[in-house]
Amino acid sequence: MRRTGKEIGADLGPEERRLYRQIPGNQGVPGLPSSPPPSYGGGREGEGRGTFCEAYPSRLPPYDGEVILEQGKRLMGRAFVFPGQGSQAVGMGVDLAGAFATARDVFHEIDEALKQNLSKLMREGPESDLVLTENAQPALMAVSIAVIRVLEKDGGRPLASLASHVAGHSLGEYSALTAAGALQLADAARLLKLRGQSMQKAVPVGEGAMAALLGIELEPAQEACKEAAQGEIVTVANDNGGGQVVVSGHKAAVERCIETAKPRGAKRGMLLPVSAPFHCPLMQPAADAMQRALETVTLATPRVPLIANVLAAEITEPSAIKQRLVEQVTGLVRWRESVQYMKAQGVEALVECGSGKVLSGLVKRIDKEMTGLALNTPADIEAFLKTV
Repeated sequence: MRRTGKEIGADLGPEERRLYRQIPGNQGVPGLPSSPPPSYGGGREGEGRGTFCEAYPSRLPPYDGEVILEQGKRLMGRAFVFPGQGSQAVGMGVDLAGAFATARDVFHEIDEALKQNLSKLMREGPESDLVLTENAQPALMAVSIAVIRVLEKDGGRPLASLASHVAGHSLGEYSALTAAGALQLADAARLLKLRGQSMQKAVPVGEGAMAALLGIELEPAQEACKEAAQGEIVTVANDNGGGQVVVSGHKAAVERCIETAKPRGAKRGMLLPVSAPFHCPLMQPAADAMQRALETVTLATPRVPLIANVLAAEITEPSAIKQRLVEQVTGLVRWRESVQYMKAQGVEALVECGSGKVLSGLVKRIDKEMTGLALNTPADIEAFLKTV
């Protein structure tokens, strides 16, 4: 049965009401239209849910296999990016859940998929449990997808109408693929849980390490790794740009690399508080586990192209995406080159969806002509929707 305006309005929180007013045709009493705007069509039969977008579908045309066109030109200028591990914090997603039923639904679906009360851990901690990689990875994805779903369902703006590309830093690639409709939310949660567990098991605690090298670029850092290896493994894990490179491998080799990087320009080197040496050959057992897991999951073509970490180029073919996700576990996250690639494709702004502001902060260090924006609170989302 079609729901009435009063029934719809009764379910809207304060942020949902503000967003409601931004949809064309909803400028009257928030959440209480007398009839559906003609350009939206009527409500869906049988819906028992209560956000305004379910009763009044978006005016935007459905996705037809291509990036949505505006005035005959391919949508350019904006890419959505998704953070990696390190951006987690106790309290993440609390404001979103308090303001939007859509966000609460995302968190509940992930809890059900994992058979774990992850949302409570995100909300209340303890931090010592949240930072465990098997929890941090799906938690970060949860907040990212909550932001996307609010934009789409409550803001009435499909991802393909807002961005020409998606990209994610490390685990953020799974968030990007879920946002772009290539991965189902429950599958992404289970894959990231397994990814975190497999990464932790790959190397005994204390044998591996990671370090951030500041003031050095990729090639000198690679040379420092070669000198420091001495029969052990140490490689560049992340090329974040702006003179920030992360190395990973055996702990002793990583510590040596901090020293060999100094004469090559590094102003500072510091060990990172991580539980395993990610994105290096020591992670091969985890890569093998992810290959087996990905073989059991259906991956669709993303609605907008993914910029793959290991390619620093766009990719859309599902089998190729799976292979790159496997390679990413042991490979270099080419973030600086990925941002440069997006710039070459006409992207001028990166919109970071999820917890923290790491990626939106890095963009200016990579290219001063580009801008970064973080969306992780209801106020952020409301302000963004006013600009698009």
